[in-house]
Amino acid sequence: MLSNWPNWDRELFFLINSEWTNPFLDQVFPWWRDMTAWYPLYLFLLVYVLVNFPRQFLLWLLFIVITISLSDQLSSSFLKNWIQRLRPCQDPEVSPYARLLLDHCSGGFSFTSSHACNHFAAAIFFHKTLHKYFSKWSLLFFFWAATISYGQVYTGVHYPLDILAGGLAGTLIGWLMFLMYKKMIHRLGLETTVVSTKPTKRSPNQ
Repeated sequence: MLSNWPNWDRELFFLINSEWTNPFLDQVFPWWRDMTAWYPLYLFLLVYVLVNFPRQFLLWLLFIVITISLSDQLSSSFLKNWIQRLRPCQDPEVSPYARLLLDHCSGGFSFTSSHACNHFAAAIFFHKTLHKYFSKWSLLFFFWAATISYGQVYTGVHYPLDILAGGLAGTLIGWLMFLMYKKMIHRLGLETTVVSTKPTKRSPNQ
């Protein structure tokens, strides 16, 4: 268990949780960070993959399940139990001065944030596998993961360093799983090509 955490981590927590706030965000972030709020997005992605490259659908689904499972186990079952950092809403030195915007303080330890780890793992996998279909819009997956992670600090259940470490761990897992997925797609001969919808320029002689 680590006992000496950097001062900037706690100071930044209080800035995000107690000073950089407004009533609108107080209402938004408790909902924004909730997994159930994103069921429509998950359903859309499943349908999109099934419709646009059905031959890869089962493998894609299997890999996203493995990606989330690995990131969650790394954060929740290994790192949190090894580091054993108290959440700000559980720490007796911090909780009296912190705002908790949820009904209760989440159970378990704080480092690393499983929300950050899971969502950044999913974001990098979604981005890498869907970039050729969504183009620059696939970068929104990182905005999605970052804002959900930020909401963990804003609502009072994580420190910024929990988020940074969780995001880095999740990004690494998502990247490695994408490389494995890409190798399996090639080995099984399931590659797909994207046909450009942009009109081609005709030469003057045509």
